[in-house]
Amino acid sequence: MTEKEKMLSGQNYLARDPELILLHKNCRKILSEFNSITSDNVESRISLLNNLFEKVEDGVWIESPFYCDYGINISIGKNTFINFNCVFIDNNKIEIGSNVLIGPGVHFYTPSHPVKSKERVKSDGKYITNALPIKVGNNVWIGGNSSICQGVKIGSNTTIGANSLVLSDIPAGVLAYGNPCKVIKKL
Repeated sequence: MTEKEKMLSGQNYLARDPELILLHKNCRKILSEFNSITSDNVESRISLLNNLFEKVEDGVWIESPFYCDYGINISIGKNTFINFNCVFIDNNKIEIGSNVLIGPGVHFYTPSHPVKSKERVKSDGKYITNALPIKVGNNVWIGGNSSICQGVKIGSNTTIGANSLVLSDIPAGVLAYGNPCKVIKKL
């Protein structure tokens, strides 16, 4: 099993694997171009996103700057808006539904590392990583500067308040916020 296959299956893997480094470098080239193109050059921006992401549906808009690790593990549904300074660490799948609003500075973190340093760093200096997917349903609004952590699912028609740290699943049709994020009320 390759390190990429381990990464996508949620197993421990070595992030500095040559195949993963090459994918990361390719992503950086595309992002550099994307982040330098003005917003009036819509056709070029959409073309770059189609080359970067696994799937981008019609009506998606991403403000610059935008950052991700690989791009190929990201899928975004139609009419979704992603504001500036968002970071998608897509070591595993990040699936964003349709009609989603993502505020400025929102971060998605699919990777993690063992808490104990002896488990995290190997004797040769290489470190261990694992990654779990993140899924966001349709018609979700995620307030600015929120962080969505590995393995989290956010149900459709939900609002996540600004500055939230989302560590566990949030059901559909609720208002949730806080650190850690918790359900406040049904909508």
